[in-house]
Amino acid sequence: MPENTHTKILATLGPATSDKEMLEKLVEAGADAFRFNFSHGTHEEHAKRYQVVRDIADSYKRHISIIADMQGPKLRVGRFANGKITLQSGQEFVLDLDEKLGDEHRVHLPHKEIFAAVKKGDILLLNDGNIALEVLSCDDSHAVTKVKVGGELSDHKGVNLPNITLPISALTEKDKDDLEFALSLGVDWISLSFVQKAQDVKEAKALIGDRALVISKLEKPSAIEELEDIVKLSDAIMVARGDLGVECPIETVPVLQKKIVATCRKYAKPVIIATQMLESMINSPMPTRAEASDVATAVYDGADTVMLSAETAVGKYPAETVAMMHKIISEVEHHTGLCKCFLGCEVGICETEAKGITYAASELAKVLPNVAAIVTYTSSGFTTFSMARERPDLPILAITPSKKVANQLGIVWGVRSFINKDVFLSFDLIEEIAVKYVKSCGYGKSGDYIISTAGFPLGQQGRTNLLHTIKIP
Repeated sequence: MPENTHTKILATLGPATSDKEMLEKLVEAGADAFRFNFSHGTHEEHAKRYQVVRDIADSYKRHISIIADMQGPKLRVGRFANGKITLQSGQEFVLDLDEKLGDEHRVHLPHKEIFAAVKKGDILLLNDGNIALEVLSCDDSHAVTKVKVGGELSDHKGVNLPNITLPISALTEKDKDDLEFALSLGVDWISLSFVQKAQDVKEAKALIGDRALVISKLEKPSAIEELEDIVKLSDAIMVARGDLGVECPIETVPVLQKKIVATCRKYAKPVIIATQMLESMINSPMPTRAEASDVATAVYDGADTVMLSAETAVGKYPAETVAMMHKIISEVEHHTGLCKCFLGCEVGICETEAKGITYAASELAKVLPNVAAIVTYTSSGFTTFSMARERPDLPILAITPSKKVANQLGIVWGVRSFINKDVFLSFDLIEEIAVKYVKSCGYGKSGDYIISTAGFPLGQQGRTNLLHTIKIP
């Protein structure tokens, strides 16, 4: 059973991965977490998959993260009389609130918020950025545009508005309904789409409370402008390179990826790299060399998790794709120079006890001989998040009294989780429990050291103030 890599794998579920047999194959191939995409599927289908994943996790004695990914506002044109049209560069084309079927001159755009936000000179991108329109004039019901880049446009194709912040919430009424359903199931993470500003995260967290942790998907240029505030408010971040690559110049995406990963590490927040990682494996049993290098780059950058989308949701080779991703991760992580790639996360002054303790634990692991593992005692996950931030070249074991926290840690770099409530009732068990789990994983032998971090008193959330060494008897 794979659990021998630091970087985790998140697989999206869909028609190709609905039955128990296939889901077991994904776990056996190396999947650590599953994404439920609420842009597709019914509540009944999601509920069925949810129970199957939980049953598999129990049978394999694994703590698997389940992420509910909200659809968010989907900006799309309406329908055409003939199903599609071809726009010619240089022609005028009108977007309006008229519900009549469209033609080569106009089409319905059922989003009055867009007309309230756009102005002359703005660029609108349609059909995943393949068509570009420049706004010539607009009012509150229509926009006259000039086609800068033409092409075929069919029913319900998406609209992107680079560098335009729309006066809409990241959560639609559909999302709110999906959110409550997902939380009633007991999902571990809520993934928030269409985050434009930090306020979007605040609003979502007010609705979610402590029922799940929040992943903010960064796919809008306006979110990059508030990057640090969004990262600090979120519990994790997803680099959604699909829409990000449409709304931002595509050549900037690799740079933004590195910037986002570095910012997440600065604030000890898990970060997921998503979109087109092994896309050719939707139809092919082998990836391209460029895709293999892309996955490797994410590992070298220090991502906590790499994500598969259509490759596992609708692809022909879902298990083979997960296995291939695991092989690439394993190969990169066995490269002796990997840890040096993580040194770009400067610590500077440790403003909090947690940063000081976890940094000290990481440094101690480098100089103390024969260290087998690092053990974190955590009731909220905070202590473990802080330890994973340091990217130590050692296994990180998280001991928690909460099954929910153990599941949430499934997307955190280098972490294996175990549930134990006894140690949180008696501090005297801290050494015994650490030794038990380290030896059960096969990490340590007599005479090796274990480094442990915790918040004291044990069970007090949001505080890491204890660094302790243990010698295995």
